[in-house]
Amino acid sequence: MTTPPIHRVVIAGGGTAGWMAAAAIARTMGRTVAVTLVESEAIGTVGVGESTIPPIVTFNRLLGINEAEFMRETQATFKLGILFDNWKDRGDTYFHSFGTTGKDHWSAGFQHFWLHGLTRGHHQPFDDYCLELRAALQGKFAHLPDGRMNYAYQLDSGLYARFLRKMAEADGTTRIEGRIAQVELNGESGDIAALTLDSGARIEGDLFLDCTGFRALLIEQALHAGFDDWTHFLPCDSAIAVQTESARPALPYTRAIAHDAGWQWRIPLQHRTGNGIVYCSRYLDHDAALERLLGTVEGPTLTEPNRIRFVTGARRQQWHRNCVAIGLSGGFMEPLESTSIHLIQRAILRLLRMFPSAGISPRDVAEFNEQQHTDMLQIRDFLILHYKATNRRDSAFWRQCASMPVPDSLAHKIALFRETGRVFRKNDELFAENSWVQVMLGQGIVPESYHPIATKMRDDELVRLLCGLRDTTNATVDALPDHAAYVAHYCSTAPSASAGSPHLG
Repeated sequence: MTTPPIHRVVIAGGGTAGWMAAAAIARTMGRTVAVTLVESEAIGTVGVGESTIPPIVTFNRLLGINEAEFMRETQATFKLGILFDNWKDRGDTYFHSFGTTGKDHWSAGFQHFWLHGLTRGHHQPFDDYCLELRAALQGKFAHLPDGRMNYAYQLDSGLYARFLRKMAEADGTTRIEGRIAQVELNGESGDIAALTLDSGARIEGDLFLDCTGFRALLIEQALHAGFDDWTHFLPCDSAIAVQTESARPALPYTRAIAHDAGWQWRIPLQHRTGNGIVYCSRYLDHDAALERLLGTVEGPTLTEPNRIRFVTGARRQQWHRNCVAIGLSGGFMEPLESTSIHLIQRAILRLLRMFPSAGISPRDVAEFNEQQHTDMLQIRDFLILHYKATNRRDSAFWRQCASMPVPDSLAHKIALFRETGRVFRKNDELFAENSWVQVMLGQGIVPESYHPIATKMRDDELVRLLCGLRDTTNATVDALPDHAAYVAHYCSTAPSASAGSPHLG
């Protein structure tokens, strides 16, 4: 061990990252550590992480959060996946769901049986066999027994931070208002010794969490951990976000609408809609991007447009000395697959599993950094797939994406699927096989062959399998209630709505 025991955790910065960390550590570690969070009301947060992926459901459950209360407080809706418009071609649409399509065999995924079915005259779309996908497109949702409906949330990230703050403070977290003026280093060890605020207050700690966003005030400005720029793979570098009044009942999915220099998002919450445009400033300037965004939103705007500049990439060391980067300070994956809050959660849970109560171990630090880096590389490859595998050549941006070299890891995955229909995942990879299959098929990559196990089935067996799975999916979706009505009953702001949560058998 190279440091004294860890008794004082200091979190620099609030927002979603800071308060997720404070709530998780305070609730998990209890009285074994003192948690202090320093934030300034004068410093804004990015605050556009409104769309999430299913692991957040587990995170909230680990912290003992009541789902209906959480959804009321954050004005959340349910999310079953993402609808992609104009990605493979202009006018083309596909859906990346959170579910499982069909039924896998231990030796091969369902896509192999579906591909064989195409050769035998069964031309139903791959989408027809996914419960979450069909429910999303029909605007339906319900909690099903045994967790058969996989989902995430569309939420107000500012309200989520406020919700977690109440929880963290109730569990003993101390919040200090103030702007950090200086990060004081220990002259002998080089570790962070304290944070000095504008007021002159000095906050000492044993372990510091950098939740200062893109500024990376501790991990980079003070400790110089280094940064790997991935803009050559993911060229978008700018975004503008704006909130609008809801123009229609909330649907249980997020939309990602490609344009000639990037894409736009649309995220329906209970009380409003989150909108934004992501673009490459080399091909679209700010004024044109803003005009395009405001010209395509539905409903009157509620906020002034918020401009965000970013560089996609990862901090080389996300745990360096006695500082751990959480959230944007550790790196940024553009919001295409809603992974920002997940990466916050992943870092927090990983830190808690490795919590250095007896002192910081270099082996723990190395393992943490390797696992974090692996997570980000795998997410990076999945995002690049959307840009690289496209038929679009209608603008300079898309021609650049189509011609750009990609990491060997992604090139292998694409070639393997194209040749064999197979997808292999490594090291607890975030995106499931079904996610890769849905996106690769959606982006136009069609396998040239499939596993021979599928050919063992007689035609009548194949008919029973495919038709049975499709009929079961349709019957389940037909019985589901309307999503907006379900949300209103389950987690409306009306006091009476908290009495019981409806579940469908």
